[in-house]
Amino acid sequence: MGRSRRTLPEELLLLALDPTTGTTAQPQSLDLGLAGAQLVELALAGRIAPDGDRIAVVVPRPTGDPTLDCALELLRRRGAPVRAVHWIGGPRLGLRQTYLSHLERCGMVHAVAGQMCGVLPTTRYQATDTEISREIRARLDSAIRTGVPPDPRTAALAALAHAVGLGKHLYPGNEGRSSRSRLRDLIRHDPMGGLVAHAVMDVQNGAAAQPRRSSAPAGRQAPAGGRGAPEPARGVPAQPHRGSMARAVAH
Repeated sequence: MGRSRRTLPEELLLLALDPTTGTTAQPQSLDLGLAGAQLVELALAGRIAPDGDRIAVVVPRPTGDPTLDCALELLRRRGAPVRAVHWIGGPRLGLRQTYLSHLERCGMVHAVAGQMCGVLPTTRYQATDTEISREIRARLDSAIRTGVPPDPRTAALAALAHAVGLGKHLYPGNEGRSSRSRLRDLIRHDPMGGLVAHAVMDVQNGAAAQPRRSSAPAGRQAPAGGRGAPEPARGVPAQPHRGSMARAVAH
């Protein structure tokens, strides 16, 4: 995968980054969205594919993106397709910080040191080129305004933005209500993006232990000890622990 195109995790994070405060909107759900965005990006690269409500590796060849390749390798090691909710809801350390640091290395943001309550060191991130964020936002605005089915990448970005709750950040107040509704409706335009977005919302709603009703024909029951039982949350990309004295990232 070349670096001429920004990845979906990068775009989702730039969407969530407030250009004024340098903080990220919806920080609690954003890590889930970034994990989901990795899955969609790998699917767009032809490395994985949906298998019902599960994710299967179809081409284990690396993409050239180290963070995506870490996720791909851990998915490959699972040996069998994994439910999207269990992958997204599994434990991970600092996926948001990993991508913020990556964007800083790429020159798309720069870190601004500060303090919380005058004591705790914090780091905020300011975009170095707001044109990039405006271009990403313009794609969503166009899809919402025109009603023309967007390309799969934009549809997936819209689905993930809705899933993590960025609608109220991007289109606030009563005047943004119709835009938020149309953002939600874009979820249907990309099957993989829709699968992942629903998984993100299921994790937030505490439904990760139950398979989605649409994943099996009506009247069929899961076999004992089968999909109805929660899987251990293994094989999720673990990010390096920064330690108790590390700077706090401002939310």
